[in-house]
Amino acid sequence: MPLTPLDIHNKEFSRGFRGYDEDEVNEFLDQVIKDYELVIREKKELEERIEELQEKLGHFANIEDTLNKSILIAQEAAEDVKRNAQKESKLIIREAEKNADRIINEALVKSRKVAFDIEELKKQSKVFRTRFRMLLEAQLDMLTNDDWDKLLELEEDALKKEETV
Repeated sequence: MPLTPLDIHNKEFSRGFRGYDEDEVNEFLDQVIKDYELVIREKKELEERIEELQEKLGHFANIEDTLNKSILIAQEAAEDVKRNAQKESKLIIREAEKNADRIINEALVKSRKVAFDIEELKKQSKVFRTRFRMLLEAQLDMLTNDDWDKLLELEEDALKKEETV
């Protein structure tokens, strides 16, 4: 067990024949007591300071652990967000490609229908033109036909017969 300043103060030395000067020993012991008390106080202060610093160190170590965990969680969350964004972008691209294919297919169907309608209209116009030409030719044939002259003669004959009657 270490000495205390009180142990030093209460220490009694036996007296011998021609021993040390008692006042000088007492002064030295007083100085040792003061110095020893000072060392003990400093030691106690340093121990308190060490304890305080260890508490702070522990606190900062906890903060460091928490920050490291937070950083890891943030990194994982960022990776998740990134993965989800990539998945979503792929889905959007696939959906856009499907829509583009659908629009293209619809446009092709419409263009084929328009082309078919145009061909149908061309055929109908040819048929109409042919029929109209035939009608006009028939009308021209009727106009150039001798039957008109015969009709006129028949009419004139009928009028003459009526006059005679």
